[in-house]
Amino acid sequence: MSYMGGTYDVIVVGAGHAGCEAALASARMGAETLMVTINLDMVAFMPCNPSIGGPAKGHVVREIDALGGEMGRNIDKTFIQMRMLNTGKGPAVHALRAQADKFSYQHTMKETMEKEEKLTLRQGMVDQLIVEDGVCVGIVTQTGTEYRAKAVVLTTGTYLRGKVIMGELMYESGPNNQQPSVKLAHNLRELGFDLVRFKTGTPPRVHKDTIDFSKTEIQPGDEKPKFFSYETKSSDNEQLPCWLTYTSVDTHQIINDNLHRAPMFSGVIEGTGPRYCPSIEDKIVRFADKPKHQIFLEPEGKNTKEYYVQGLSTSMPEDVQLAVLRSIPGMEKVEMMRNGYAIEYDAMVPTQLWPSLETKKLPGLFTAGQINGTSGYEEAAGQGIMAGINAARKVQGKEPVILDRSQGYIGVLIDDLVTKGTNEPYRLLTSRAEYRLLLRHDNADLRLTEIGHNIGLISEERYAKFVLKKQLVEQEIERLRQTKVKPVEVNAMLEAAGSAPIVDGSNMLTILRRPEITFAMIESLSPSPYELDEEMKEQVEIQIKYAGYIEKQLGHVEKLQKMEKKRIPEDIVYDEINGLAMEARQKLNKIRPISIGQASRIAGVTPADISILLVYLEHYNRVTAAKG
Repeated sequence: MSYMGGTYDVIVVGAGHAGCEAALASARMGAETLMVTINLDMVAFMPCNPSIGGPAKGHVVREIDALGGEMGRNIDKTFIQMRMLNTGKGPAVHALRAQADKFSYQHTMKETMEKEEKLTLRQGMVDQLIVEDGVCVGIVTQTGTEYRAKAVVLTTGTYLRGKVIMGELMYESGPNNQQPSVKLAHNLRELGFDLVRFKTGTPPRVHKDTIDFSKTEIQPGDEKPKFFSYETKSSDNEQLPCWLTYTSVDTHQIINDNLHRAPMFSGVIEGTGPRYCPSIEDKIVRFADKPKHQIFLEPEGKNTKEYYVQGLSTSMPEDVQLAVLRSIPGMEKVEMMRNGYAIEYDAMVPTQLWPSLETKKLPGLFTAGQINGTSGYEEAAGQGIMAGINAARKVQGKEPVILDRSQGYIGVLIDDLVTKGTNEPYRLLTSRAEYRLLLRHDNADLRLTEIGHNIGLISEERYAKFVLKKQLVEQEIERLRQTKVKPVEVNAMLEAAGSAPIVDGSNMLTILRRPEITFAMIESLSPSPYELDEEMKEQVEIQIKYAGYIEKQLGHVEKLQKMEKKRIPEDIVYDEINGLAMEARQKLNKIRPISIGQASRIAGVTPADISILLVYLEHYNRVTAAKG
């Protein structure tokens, strides 16, 4: 027997990283929001690696923070190691990575959510969606309780028909032995959604006291750590090291001898796994010429002895897992605390979504996170904040917020999903972004904080600080341009830095463009009259040194934006357009792009098809205008 549990503006189903960001964004924008999840003890749970960030992923966390999301603030409060990666390369690929105290991360996020005024948390299993007149208007839980809303966001992660696989053992389960969501998966199929079967996995966890760290290499955090959130200025968090070791010849032999027992090779696993995070058995087979593979031993928290064995994801039987672990230097006597396993789950075909992350088939229903075919906490959270923003804006009768590929990695991620789709768990990479010099770790606020403020996620106080930072950076760049210098004033510094002396007069901006010269050197000769913090100084230096490259990419972006501004009406009938290739018609009908820019990125749509489409749109717009 069913009963009415309540009516809300927005309902978010699931409390993983996508669900947390979606629910917080919606509530903070003034929408009465309900978050329903199978187990409230698992809010913001990290079922796999206890870390946040890394290449492209760290950029996304900065973007979430710049928009007013929570992941950056939360990891800054709970990290046990912080490290900037790729510092020997250019600023476009500098990437922050944090080791998390996964338990503290969970508890801190849950506490934040419980304090949010317009957000209600509720434990329950969602079995089906309520659909009326072709619109999603609510959910029904396992107990028959109905909750109604004007928008629903599904962030179900790997729970849809989840199945855990380890050796010969298989059973229905979500991650970490949580209940799977079976009826909701069937309900989505009944509603006409196309679902695919994906797979991911996790490595074993081992006991710290049984590791011989003397046989491994220490991997400390940065002495002066940087942070994910623009609001975090300092931290007294104690940092813990990670440790590096390698697989051995024995490791590879054990795995090869037991491939007949590996579900991945015996045909047991049906789902497609992640290309960029393969299991150890997959790595041994695919890269048979490699004598060893890196293994990182990572603490899962300050108050636990569990260590995560990064690089050893596996679904091999338990006895094989233990033998593999004990073949690795430093782990000869290791005790396994939790087995590694693979998990299969249902995911949506993401080309069924608009760029707003609302489903095309069912208005009022949004999806975000691993349900959309992605892998990774950060990719999930990036989608989550955008789905939460757009669900709230739909309720408020406002246009959706859509980030393009030049505005953020979140824009790249969503555009790839809804335009190209994915036939494997999608991982964001810096190489996927055409404008990565513009999408840096350091400038996420300059790209996105204006948007966050406009939609109500950035406070007036924070926005005022952002505006001041922007002004000071611009003023300092102009000051350096206006500050003239003579050879006698700078040549000693230039020679000491291994840079060629100047013969004629110059200015400080030109001097700073040299790769050997840092802002600190310039500052020693010409101190700034402005109160610049380290982030501002870094911004000044990057903008000056890479000005030529940035300007070139901005030129490309201008062309992109012209294409993005050419909107395609929703009611266009592609079959009526003479000259379009059959493949282009099929793809355009399937994807329903919202702009010429998006249409041009669909595989199978050629430049010739785009030219025909542009001519047709001109005619279409003239006819529409004539009709009034």
